[in-house]
Amino acid sequence: MAIDIDLTDHVVLVTGGVRGVGAGISRVFLAAGATVVACARRPPDAPITVGERTVEYLPADVRDPESVRVLIDSIVERHGRLDHLVNNAGGAPFALAADASPSFHSKIVALNLLAPLQLAQAAQAVMRDQPSGGTITSITSVSGVRPSPGTAAYGAAKAGVDSMTTSLAVEWAPKVRVNTIVAGPVETELSELHYGDADGVAAVGRTIPMGRLASPEDIGRCAVFLASPLAGFITGTALLVHGGGELPAFLGAATTEHHEQLS
Repeated sequence: MAIDIDLTDHVVLVTGGVRGVGAGISRVFLAAGATVVACARRPPDAPITVGERTVEYLPADVRDPESVRVLIDSIVERHGRLDHLVNNAGGAPFALAADASPSFHSKIVALNLLAPLQLAQAAQAVMRDQPSGGTITSITSVSGVRPSPGTAAYGAAKAGVDSMTTSLAVEWAPKVRVNTIVAGPVETELSELHYGDADGVAAVGRTIPMGRLASPEDIGRCAVFLASPLAGFITGTALLVHGGGELPAFLGAATTEHHEQLS
């Protein structure tokens, strides 16, 4: 029996929803019939469309509480409701912890932890007064559940969002469901900058049991599921979407040593 998710008449905000993982999330929600509003500091390079339907764009700096307030107010004024928030905006450049400045660390935490909290507060204030409530899903990272050398503040912030989510889920139940998607490496238009080139991307993919990086749409499908009635009893949960994680390093080391002994 096929089960289709129909989010027609639902209004979704995807932060950072015009590029990379966020664009994939926006497209999947659009395909599910939702009205999708994507925010970012600059507009998309080209409209994000599925069929004849297009993602709406609103400018916003999610680190700024006033910008967040204007964003949420604009969505409610335009559409009369907000059913789902996907906290996707975030990221961090590579910087070893010993070399990074206090200001650098503060900015990373502001974007990856405080901004999702501010957005969740503003969205919940709308959702709690709607008969159907709403959902809040934050995109976190395996960097928050394993060592994250070179992005220590980012990993700590993502771990903070996972922890924060369990508390918000209790505080805001049953009207608003709150979950996270713990994403592994995702292949986007910027992947080669992180991994060197196409060969580097492929090499990283080989460290994942599924044999590849996630696609943005892989993350989007999970976000749509968590927003849908199919996940109606799921809240306070971290959904691991990492292709099985990482192949244990000792397996490769043991195999290499075994081969050397036989040669």
